[in-house]
Amino acid sequence: MKYIIIFYVLLFVSVAINTKAQNSKYNIVWNSQSNNASESMPCGGGDIGMNVWVENGELLIYAAKSGSFNEDNALMKAGRIRVKLSPNPFDGKFFKQELHLQQGYVTVEGESNGVKATVKIWANVFSSAAHIDIAANKKIVAEAAYESWRYQDRIIKARENFANSYKWAAPKNNVYKKDSIDFNSNEVLFYHYNTAQTIFDVTVAQQAMEPVKDQLYNPLGKLAFGGSFSGKNFIPAGTYEGEYVNTNFKGWKLKSTAASKNHSLNLLLHTAQVEDINAWKKSLDSVKKKSANVVIAFYNTQLWWKNFWNRSFIEIDNAHVNSKAWEVGRNFQLFRYMLAINARGEWPTKFNGGLLTVDPVFTDTSNKLTPDYRNWGGGLHTMQNQRLVYFPMIKNGDWDLLLPQLNFYFRILKNAELRSKVYWNHGGACFTEQMENFGLPNFAEYGQKRPANFDKGVEYNAWLEYEWDTVLEFCLMMLQENEYTGKDISDKIPFIESCLQFFDEHYQYLAKQRGIKALDEKGKLVLYPGSGAETFKMAYNSTSTIAALQTIAKRLVALPPNFLTEEKRKQWQLFLQRIPDLNYTQFDGRTTIAPAKTWERINNVESPQLYPVFPWGIFGVGKPGLDTAINTFLYDTNVVKFKSHVGWKQDNIFAARLGLTDEAWKLTSLKLQNSERRFPAFWGPGFDWVPDHNWGGSGMIGLQEMLLQTAGNKIFLFPAWPKNIDVHFKLHAPYNTTVEAEIINGNLVTLKVMPAERMKDINVLLK
Repeated sequence: MKYIIIFYVLLFVSVAINTKAQNSKYNIVWNSQSNNASESMPCGGGDIGMNVWVENGELLIYAAKSGSFNEDNALMKAGRIRVKLSPNPFDGKFFKQELHLQQGYVTVEGESNGVKATVKIWANVFSSAAHIDIAANKKIVAEAAYESWRYQDRIIKARENFANSYKWAAPKNNVYKKDSIDFNSNEVLFYHYNTAQTIFDVTVAQQAMEPVKDQLYNPLGKLAFGGSFSGKNFIPAGTYEGEYVNTNFKGWKLKSTAASKNHSLNLLLHTAQVEDINAWKKSLDSVKKKSANVVIAFYNTQLWWKNFWNRSFIEIDNAHVNSKAWEVGRNFQLFRYMLAINARGEWPTKFNGGLLTVDPVFTDTSNKLTPDYRNWGGGLHTMQNQRLVYFPMIKNGDWDLLLPQLNFYFRILKNAELRSKVYWNHGGACFTEQMENFGLPNFAEYGQKRPANFDKGVEYNAWLEYEWDTVLEFCLMMLQENEYTGKDISDKIPFIESCLQFFDEHYQYLAKQRGIKALDEKGKLVLYPGSGAETFKMAYNSTSTIAALQTIAKRLVALPPNFLTEEKRKQWQLFLQRIPDLNYTQFDGRTTIAPAKTWERINNVESPQLYPVFPWGIFGVGKPGLDTAINTFLYDTNVVKFKSHVGWKQDNIFAARLGLTDEAWKLTSLKLQNSERRFPAFWGPGFDWVPDHNWGGSGMIGLQEMLLQTAGNKIFLFPAWPKNIDVHFKLHAPYNTTVEAEIINGNLVTLKVMPAERMKDINVLLK
């Protein structure tokens, strides 16, 4: 066994050296300590996210794990870790905290009075475990504490309910129930065990789904989440109470049994639905066993990160480190790391902070709430936002990162189909725009003062009513997986078909409620009432919906014979004929794409008339009608008025897809410029929260589209790239293709295409 360990260590050293040489220039280095959690650094992997900072000579870490939902469907922190060393190397003049980007870990170094120490914080990608490794030049004593603000029942402030699924409609004096926390031998054991009754039950009753309740997927009932915190040669050293920022907490302290040059601490996290909490404790033991061999775990984790970074990259202006253009490339890489933190999560990375939120007062000074708070919910998902987090993974080649979001939909398919059956007695899956992790509309957004006769399947909500088409963007991701990788997606076809079936059957159903005919005079569906995103409300034939249905149906019928029977193919070809045509209008005599045939009001600030450009790709570089789409971007008065780089705004993506180089660079570079916080990629709050993941995601997409677009078999390079800015990239294209290209001083100096036969499809469009 000794020789096996040495072998792995040597292999790791080789991996680490090769990786470090590749891209250490993007490491984030701080030479001073932080003032508070808002100046933290992200760290993590697998399904664990951590915020790491040193404050007043003490190392602090917020930890979070995918899927830790309480009874009210808030996404709860695992807790906070505090580490103190004595003598303290962080009391001196030398200090260095570094995110080793390529290796995925953070180190903290300090020296004081001849005592030098380095602390390494890392997460095991393959097991829900985080590790803190301490190495010093002299023997030191280590104290480490697990801190929690959930040590007692807490009556939460009204605003804190916006982090859960009650939002403004919570019971008066709503209570977050306490966790169970105590010493268990030489470890701290902590967990929260949801009661059988949760917001799921309240929502089911509210939305008249009780007749099928036993058929509904329920991820909240009897869910246990938590873990253990321990260290080799550490023993319990008592408890203490205190306050951090504005939240009181209790700490459970561990102390090393003796001074040593090396200390190691382990945080193990686990979630599971169990009938009895003892079953959860036993399954936690399996996590411990899986994480026991730290040397091999570290090696495997390093190998994962190396393979991850080798898939793709974008580097800009390498000759001028710290230039504004260089920062855009660096921040692209930083945000990709933030997405990879949840690569193996059971649940998707949330657009409103992912696993990396901190005390909310640092985002909004009026929100003096607990660290569990984030705006826009925890288990609640807003899909127009979520798609921007996940679309960039396709050209990055990060299909494993995409799985948590697609699996989210697969789990709730039956619930969405039951909505259609219960409310309207027809087939197909009815997914709403904003929905819970159990597939039903949000309790508050569903409407608290609904008229007695209002359609129970529709949200009584000015923003969300009749907005059902976002799921089709995730259907596109499923179809693109086959297009890009050749993977067999047979298991995804029933999902896609169910989504199309809903639109076909539901809008014929609604037409027959109004009159005798199910279709219009041209034999087309009448998509009314509908919605153009959250903006063009009570729309008749929304263009974004039409573009979605056309694209998904065309791609579906174009699949090879092994995916569809001939009967099914004919069925969807007939459906394709029933989809209405896109809508057009004019501004100053110029033809533009219209948001819909008609609409009753403008409710938000989106531009869905450009969704045929992105995500649907009907218009773009090398495609018919490009001038019409450009007219829409330049002359549609609402598009012009709504244009911005902030938050989820997509104008940079539209500009890139339309080949508008100056606009694309201006908006994308604004998105990906350094944030206002200490960590450059902690953008926001925008319209949402910090870090704003759909801000970063839309920036990534824009940058990718400036560099590489496709139309059929054709691959267009640099369709919207400023010729005067150096760039080196590697991205993925359809048909198992990767493209690596580099421009220096306006000249193409590198072009590598795999497989080589795809070189014939390359079109270089340097402007």
